[in-house]
Amino acid sequence: YNRVWIPDNEEVWQSAEITKNYKAGDSFLHVQLEDGTELNYPVDPAALPPLRNPDILVGENDLTALSYLHEPAVLHN
Repeated sequence: YNRVWIPDNEEVWQSAEITKNYKAGDSFLHVQLEDGTELNYPVDPAALPPLRNPDILVGENDLTALSYLHEPAVLHN
C-alpha cells in the first residue's frame, strides 16, 4: 500500500495511503488521508497521482536524492 499526493483546494497537496489495489481501468483510487478520512479519489488512468517518497528521505538536503521528484515532493521536503 503506497502513499500518494492528492491535490487539495486548501492545502495544495494532501498525503494519502492507497487502501485497495488499483487495477487498470478502475475509475477510482481508494485512499485514506492522514486524518483518517477515507476517500474514493477519481483518477484518469493516464494521469495517476504522484507517489510520495519514503519517510527516510524527508528533509533531504539534496533533492536529487529523492526517489520521486515532482512538485508535491519538493514542497513537502
